[in-house]
Amino acid sequence: MGVTTVTDVRQTDHSSSVESTGSTASTVLAKLFRSEQGGHEQVVLCQDRASGLKAVIALHSTALGPALGGTRFHAYASDEEAVEDALNLSRGMSYKNALAGLDHGGGKAVVIGDPDTLKTEELLLAYGRFVASLGGRYVTACDVGTYVADMDVVARENRWTTGRSPENGGAGDSSVLTAFGVFQGMRAAAKTQWGEPTLRGRRVGVAGVGKVGHHLVEHLLEDGAEVVITDVRADAVDRIVARHPRVTSVSDAQVLVRTPLDVYAPCALGGALDDATVAALTATVVCGAANNQLAHPGVEKDLADRGILYAPDYVVNAGGVIQVADELHGFDFDRAKTKATKIYDTTLAIFDRARTDGVPPAVAADRLAEQRIADRTPSVEWLRPEGSA
Repeated sequence: MGVTTVTDVRQTDHSSSVESTGSTASTVLAKLFRSEQGGHEQVVLCQDRASGLKAVIALHSTALGPALGGTRFHAYASDEEAVEDALNLSRGMSYKNALAGLDHGGGKAVVIGDPDTLKTEELLLAYGRFVASLGGRYVTACDVGTYVADMDVVARENRWTTGRSPENGGAGDSSVLTAFGVFQGMRAAAKTQWGEPTLRGRRVGVAGVGKVGHHLVEHLLEDGAEVVITDVRADAVDRIVARHPRVTSVSDAQVLVRTPLDVYAPCALGGALDDATVAALTATVVCGAANNQLAHPGVEKDLADRGILYAPDYVVNAGGVIQVADELHGFDFDRAKTKATKIYDTTLAIFDRARTDGVPPAVAADRLAEQRIADRTPSVEWLRPEGSA
C-alpha cells in the first residue's frame, strides 16, 4: 500500500518546475502548493492497483479536533480536478464543523472513478486501510457516490468510519438530518426576507432530488410550500411526482432558475451558482444542500447586488455531519436532531453579522468560522496519550 503525503499546502508558484518537467505528478504537486485555498495540513494520494483504487484524502485543519468529512466517489475528468475538489471540500468541512459547534476539523476524501463500474468490496476495503493509516486524524463518512452499505465495508478496516448502518452500530442515512438542517436554514432565510419563519405559500425550486433533496421536498410540502423539482435522473423525479402529484417538474436546472420562484435550492453537485445562473435567477432566496455552490469568488457579491439572500451552503447543510459526529459517541437521533435544529439560529446570526459588517452572508459565515478555528490553535490534544503533558 503506497502513500504519498504532502503537508502544509500553501499558496506558492511552482509553475516553472511544472513547465520544465511536464509530468502529471509535478502538475498535481503544483496544484497543491499554489492552491488559492491554501493552508491544508496534509494531503494523501492513495493507490491500490489490485483493486483499482485511486483516491485523495485532504485534511484542511485539525485545530478543533480530528478532521471529519465524507468520501465522494466520482468520475473526475482528471486527477487534477479530483485534487482540487478534495481541497475545496475539505476546507468547506473545516468551516462547516466550526459553525456547527463540533469539536472536529475539516477533511474530505474523493475516490476517482465511476462508482457504478469501479466500486467493489476489495476497493472499499483498500480505502479503509488508507483511512486507518492516518491513525485517527481523519474520520470518514458518506458523500456523493457512497452509501451506508459502503461505510459498513470501509469500517471493517478501521474504527474511524461513521455513517454506518444501525445494524453495525451506526446512525444510518445522514441525508435525513442534512435535509432537516437545510429546511431550518431556509426557515431562517424566510424570516429574514419576509418576516415569518415559514415557507407556506412560497414557491420553492429544488434542483436535485436524490439522497437529500427528496427529504427536503417532504419538509417543504409539510410546511405548505409549492414545490418545483428537477434532476438529471428521470426516475428520481418520477418517484416524487408519483408520491406527491401536486409537485411539478421541469426539464433541467437552467429551466428551473428561470421559472418564477421565491426560493432556489441547489441540492446536487457544487458550482451551481455561476454568473449565468445568478443573472437568470428569479428567486430572492437561495438555500440548498449542495456543497461549494459558489462557482468562483465574487458570486456572493453578485447575489447580494441583485437583492438575493444567500444562505451559505456549509452552514445550512451541516445536519448530516452533526449526525455522523454524534455517532462517534453512541448515536442518539433525538440528541442529534436537537443540535441540527440550531442551524436556524446560526443562520440568523450570520444574516445579522452580514448586515452589521456590510458584507454578503458568505463572507460573514467565513469570518465566524475562522474566528472559532483561530481561537483554538492546533494542539492535537486529542492525539496525546492520557496523562501526557
